[in-house]
Amino acid sequence: QVSQSDSGGGLVQAGGSLNLTCTYSDFLYGQYCMGWYRQTPGAEREGVAAIYATSGRTYIADSVKGRFTVSRDNSEMTLRLQMNRLKPEDTAIYYCASATKCTWEGLPTPQYASWSQGTQVTVSS
Repeated sequence: QVSQSDSGGGLVQAGGSLNLTCTYSDFLYGQYCMGWYRQTPGAEREGVAAIYATSGRTYIADSVKGRFTVSRDNSEMTLRLQMNRLKPEDTAIYYCASATKCTWEGLPTPQYASWSQGTQVTVSS
């Protein structure tokens, strides 16, 4: 089965934490780059974090640097996004993605990526 699913979103107060998990099928795990995007209504999709499947090199967007970390677990074929010190502006739908083509930051190139269904993260002030 070719799929990936994400979980772990929810409602949290500002300053709180959430841990998002993306579980991949055999086919999609190990794509050259895997990462997280987020999107709010009317806004462009923003790449948040990424990790190279082979080297483990990571990318974290400036908007979340120092608060978010990305990691992978090869045995469970999962990608995680640990989000700490959340702010109301982090409110968005978060999607995990994977692709064999990457942006210069190491994010899955959107037009070539496979996407999860998205999980809502809401941070209240």
